[in-house]
Amino acid sequence: MVVLLVKRGDENQFLYETTVNCSVDDVVKDVTAIYNGRLKITRISYEIEELGKHGTSLPLEMQGLTEEQIKELKLEDPWATRCAPMGYVECKDEMGRRCGLAPPPNLQEVLKKAAEAAKEFVHKKLVDHRKPLTQKDVARALDELLGATKIVFPAGLPPHDPVRMELENVEDLTGTQAANEVLDPVKACLWACGKKLISGNLLSDHLGKNDKTKVTVKLCSSSEHAPGREPVLSEDERKQLMLHAYRKQEEWKKLEQDDDDHFLDSKWADGQGLKRAFHGMNDISWKPVGIRK
Repeated sequence: MVVLLVKRGDENQFLYETTVNCSVDDVVKDVTAIYNGRLKITRISYEIEELGKHGTSLPLEMQGLTEEQIKELKLEDPWATRCAPMGYVECKDEMGRRCGLAPPPNLQEVLKKAAEAAKEFVHKKLVDHRKPLTQKDVARALDELLGATKIVFPAGLPPHDPVRMELENVEDLTGTQAANEVLDPVKACLWACGKKLISGNLLSDHLGKNDKTKVTVKLCSSSEHAPGREPVLSEDERKQLMLHAYRKQEEWKKLEQDDDDHFLDSKWADGQGLKRAFHGMNDISWKPVGIRK
C-alpha cells in the first residue's frame, strides 16, 4: 500500500492509504471528502458544546435581538419548548443565538463526551501514531454526534439549528470563515514533489510502480498558487542541527578563553632540557652568594 501524508499548507492533516494503480481522480475525491468531513466534525463539535450550554438555536429573525426588541416585534420561538430536553434548565445565551433552555448537567456531559470522542476519531495526532484515516472513520464520528443529539433531544432539533443542518448536509456557510476552509471537490487537486498530479492519470504515472512507499502530498484548490516544496530537513532534524552548531560554538568559545601560554613553564615544553640533561645541569639550584665585609 502507498501511504500518502496529506498536508494543507505546511500542516499535517492525516494519512491516507491507497495503491499506485488507483486513478488520481478517485484519490483526490476521497481525500477531499475526508478533509471536508474533518472540518464538518470540528464545526459540529463546537455547536454541540453551545447546544449543551444554551439549548436549541433561535430562528434567524430572532438571533441577536434583545428581549425588549423581541417583545416589541412580537416574535416567538415555536421550537423552544417543543424541542426542549427533559428536565431542562434555563441558561440565557448572552450572544442571543440560542433559546436558553439547556439540558440538565448529566445530559450536557453526554454531548460533551460525544464531541470529544468524535474529534479523537479524526484527530491530527493520528499521523504521529501512523494510523491512516478513511471515510468510515469520518462517518463513525458523525454517527457519534448524531446519536448524542438524539439521546439528549428525543423530540429532535429545529430545522434551522446548525447542528441539525450540518448532520443533514444542508448547512449554509456563505459569508463565514468556514466557507474559505472547505474545498470544492471539483477544484481540488494534489501536489507531490513540486508537481501537480494530473487528472486522468494513475498514481503510478507520478509516484512510480513501487507499492510500498510513503509520499507527502499537498491538498489545495486549482485556483490557488502552487504549494511550496517540502523542506530538505524536518523540523526535528533542523532543531538537532541547530543544537549541534550551538554546542560547537560554545566549545570554540571555551578554547578561545583558554588561549594562554602557561604551559611553557612545563618541563616537556623546555627546548633546552635535553641539552642540560647531557651536561648534567639538571636539578641545580642557584643561590645568591652573600657579600662579606
